[in-house]
Amino acid sequence: MRRFLLIVTMWACCCGAALAQELNCSVEINADKVSNANKDVFTALKNAITEYMNTNKWTNMQIATNEKIQCKLFFTISKYDDGSNTMSGDLQIQSTRPVYNASYTTTIINFKDTKVSFTYQENEPLVFSETEMESNLTAILNFWAYMIIAADCDTFELNGGAPYYERAASVVRLAQSTSETGWKQFEDTKNRSAVLSAFTDKATANIHEVLYNYHRLGLDVMVVSPDKGRSEITKSLDLLKKVYDASSMSVCLSMFKDAKLDELVNVYSKANLSEKQSVYEVLYSMYPTETERLDKIKKEDSTN
Repeated sequence: MRRFLLIVTMWACCCGAALAQELNCSVEINADKVSNANKDVFTALKNAITEYMNTNKWTNMQIATNEKIQCKLFFTISKYDDGSNTMSGDLQIQSTRPVYNASYTTTIINFKDTKVSFTYQENEPLVFSETEMESNLTAILNFWAYMIIAADCDTFELNGGAPYYERAASVVRLAQSTSETGWKQFEDTKNRSAVLSAFTDKATANIHEVLYNYHRLGLDVMVVSPDKGRSEITKSLDLLKKVYDASSMSVCLSMFKDAKLDELVNVYSKANLSEKQSVYEVLYSMYPTETERLDKIKKEDSTN
């Protein structure tokens, strides 16, 4: 657990254990929609992105190999112009973290970025820079790497992700000076700029406490004290409602839903009926179109 990072780091330095980059990122490229193209370019792209995400040192944190953040990038390429080497499509981002003292892993981010367009030439090296925008592809990768790290850190320490949200903000500022899509304010309520705003605007600042309480005080405690852990998760949902009341269209609300709604059915499977009803009402007020899934919470035993 990264809350024990200092101890782990001291042990690693003393014992010579390997320290590593922050991410263990798997990459998939689906180009089935592209016809009459040399498929080798997509294999090269997958390899280049995999190397880029897993070999760059994104932060100053010292991470043990077994503490790497598990994440996945699923690119669906819908258009490809081999003349200009331009690709466009969408990107599904997923990240997870382990639950303390359990074999269970919980989803932190599960989000589809629909504004993905970039140029890539087969075997072109991907160059990392913190101060310049080398390409739209590397900017997209940089942004999501920092967002994955920031959200993960938020689940271990209250506001622990703050330095990495700022790095993501730097990426956005650089990209906003270009004509590339997905970066502009007010262009889209779910583009990368909107995602950043959801986690950095004062109006939705409670999202950081939601992430911390839900995971560190809630899930991490449930193995040894299910009722206590579940109670903290309930409190985190009340905080999420404050985010909703402040900004009902914030993309962080749909991000939480896509990552957590099915998990919440299991969390409350052993709760009493009063607690189930209370949680149902809070969630329904935010996600009224999710009745089918939310109804499972109210069942006497949602695990059956």
